[in-house]
This record gives sequence, structure tokens and C-alpha cells, in this order.
Amino acid sequence: MLWSRLGSAYEPAELRDLVDQQRLVELRGFLRPADDVALFRAEMDAWPGDDAPGSPDGVRAWLRANDRCRQDVLELLRADGPLPASRIPDTCVRPWRSTGWNDRRNVQMLLGLLAQRGEVAIAGSEKREKLWALASRVYPDVEALPLAETRATRDERRLRALGIARASATARPDEPDHVGLAGEPAVVEGVRGEWRVDPATLDQPFVGRAALLSPLDRLVLDRKRMTEIFEFHYQLEMYKPATQRRWGYRALPVLHGDRLVGKLDATADVRAGVLRVTALHRDVPFTAAMTADVEREIADLAAWLELELVGAG
Repeated sequence: MLWSRLGSAYEPAELRDLVDQQRLVELRGFLRPADDVALFRAEMDAWPGDDAPGSPDGVRAWLRANDRCRQDVLELLRADGPLPASRIPDTCVRPWRSTGWNDRRNVQMLLGLLAQRGEVAIAGSEKREKLWALASRVYPDVEALPLAETRATRDERRLRALGIARASATARPDEPDHVGLAGEPAVVEGVRGEWRVDPATLDQPFVGRAALLSPLDRLVLDRKRMTEIFEFHYQLEMYKPATQRRWGYRALPVLHGDRLVGKLDATADVRAGVLRVTALHRDVPFTAAMTADVEREIADLAAWLELELVGAG
């Protein structure tokens, strides 16, 4: 994701340094500047609010029933943290019940809830497992700002990043897709409903480029917005049988200028030392210039990964 945004000058080691220095912290599934914890502190203090996803009353009851386990977790992290969930004993007296996905994952669910209320935080990873620590040892000591103010600030930042978005959208537990009353109202020709736009972007000159996007890039993460604004159809197909995939296991959306124009099916085979391109799916006819721009990005990706490019063209 950062390579597609910043180019080959991006060094993953620099990102790791910022995380190790706790200048960036993981919060709600995203790495954020540590100072931004202040924008979430009020929600942590009030969690679970009445607008929280799921059943706030059910969550409160589950936490009350397992308060002894909560205290055990906090005491263990205070003495021995950071720790992965696999090294934290499950002393819950009431198991977590779900539709099946999270059954018997009491400790993981408890840690997730304690993170939402600001008691624990992710402090890194070890062998692909998250390391959990007391939030006071990860987050800076900041005072909670007024809840309405912090939500408005986050809405403004989100709109600045997106350029155009709905005032309200389907709720997601990490970073929402809506922007509230930020910006100014707008209508998109051919699309129903009202949008919000960042007026500061309207008079700015636009210089487009080719980019291979991560499937989790904010430009395409809200699939409904992506379809309405860009008329681009895309989904991750890793959970489909291979015979049912149209674009590939984890195809990358292709941006050219101000249009999403295709998908790249490519695999980084590190053991073989190659970036293997299976297909470049073109949603629109490519000009010679478009083809050259996209192929240059593919070659740059291979060079950045230090892999030999195989199968392009």
C-alpha cells in the first residue's frame, strides 16, 4: 500500500523504526500518529456507547461476567507484557458466543474489547502474532477531547483523504466510510443521493499517474463508493475456488489518471526470486501510452521487491 502511494523511495525499515519508537501506534486496525490517540480517547472512555456495533448491553454483560479474567489479563501484562494472546490463560467463566467464527476464542475477544476501551494496546508482533501490552505503556498520556469535536475532526480528515464521500455509510468497526457534515454538499450526475466534497480540492490542478493499488487502499476499500464513483467492479477472490475467480487470488486494482482501468493478477514468489504476472485484465481499451505507464509500474514493483519480473506483457 505504501509503495503504491510513495513509490520506490519507501523503505519498510523506516516504518518499523517509527513503530518501534512509538511515534506510530496501532489503533483500530490502522497505524496512526501517536498524538492522534487524543482523537479516540473520549470514545474509549465512553465505550461501548449506544451507537457501537452489535449489542452494547450484551457486551457489557459479558465483560461483567468475566471481570476476573479481565483483571488477570491486566495483571499479567503489567508483570510480563508484551505478550501474544496464546500465552494468556483463559480464565473466562462465561464463553463468548457467536455465529461460530469466534466461538472458544475468549481471550482474543476479551483483548479486542479491552483495546476498544483503551485498557490494552498492540505493541508489535512476534512470529505473526500480535503482542499485547497495557495501553499506558504504548499510547502517549493525552487528555480526552470533547467527543463531538474529535468526531468532527476525524470526519474532516477522512474527507480530505477521500475527496468525495457519503455523509453516512454502512458502519465498519475500524475506520468508517462516512464523513458526516464535513465539507460541502454535492450531487454526482447519474448517482442518487447527496455526497460531501472537500472544497479545498476543487480548484487544485490534477496531475494523474499510473498506480497499482492495494486491495485495502482507501480509494477502493469502500466497494460501494468505488462502484458509484468510478463504475469499477472489483472484489477479493482469495476465498473463491480457483475455477471461479475472474481476476485472480489477490488482484491489484490498476489506476491510470483519474480512472480505475483494470486489475493485475501477479504473485511474488520470493523463494523462486520472481514476480510472476499471470494476467493484466483491461476493463477499458488501453492506449499505447497507458500500456507503457502500467508496465513501468509493474517493473518498478518487481525492482522494489528485488524480484525478477516474469510474464509481463
